[in-house]
Amino acid sequence: MAPSGSPMVPLAVLLLLLWEAPWTHGRRSDVRIITDENWKELLEGEWMIEFYAPWCPACQNLQPEWESFAEWGEDLEVNVAKVDVTEQPGLSGRFIITALPTIYHCKDGEFRRYQGPRTKKDFINFISEKEWKSIEPISSWFGPGSILMSSMSALFQLSMCIRTCHNYFIEDLGLPVWGSYTVFALATLLSGLLLGLCMIFVADCLCPSKRRRPQPYPTKKLLPESSQPLKKVEEEQEADEEDVSEEESESKEGTNKDFAQNAIRQLNSLPSENKSSIL
Repeated sequence: MAPSGSPMVPLAVLLLLLWEAPWTHGRRSDVRIITDENWKELLEGEWMIEFYAPWCPACQNLQPEWESFAEWGEDLEVNVAKVDVTEQPGLSGRFIITALPTIYHCKDGEFRRYQGPRTKKDFINFISEKEWKSIEPISSWFGPGSILMSSMSALFQLSMCIRTCHNYFIEDLGLPVWGSYTVFALATLLSGLLLGLCMIFVADCLCPSKRRRPQPYPTKKLLPESSQPLKKVEEEQEADEEDVSEEESESKEGTNKDFAQNAIRQLNSLPSENKSSIL
């Protein structure tokens, strides 16, 4: 019989702990990590993707269930993945993540948003019983591979870059907040001017403007048809001028005749002595 102070019992416990440690703490996770570089893998096969943030309490509560569900991935022939939105802002904009955690199901490029209970059993039933077929897939216009969502992804990445630069200006360079805003305002103004000049240059190259030359006065030889109305107008103007000149000449002759007749009448009315003096 071993004495009470024998080291055999503690040694056995230590060996048991060392034997179980790799299985409990060192086991590789079955959850795949999705980033901006490998997200196109989601377009092939069947996937369940979780969007989470490390600071989110609901996400932290979901992690054990999600890890347990990932252990069934090989049996269910489904890939279980997750995306850290704090590290991958582009994917956050590409999938329009507005709440955490958000879960998507993907089957051969068709994305559906999972909104059911969040337990391992419910996840397994959702895949095994193909409950995802009752959910309408996201429109191709709002799919992660569309031009619209690619633009949203670039916008989210740009906003993250601006935030990083802002923190760098304030924390590392020691600029005040208004100084950082001034830098961004000047950069925005200059980039807008350069973009406008580039757009004008491209538009001028693709669609050059045509300068209009002044059209010569239409002549009879070059434009005989178009000159006919002008000719008629000129003839009418000449006829009107002739009529006016004839009327003026007639009026002048009439005034001259009237003047002569009045003069003769005045002479006849005068006495003979005055007539002889006038003549």
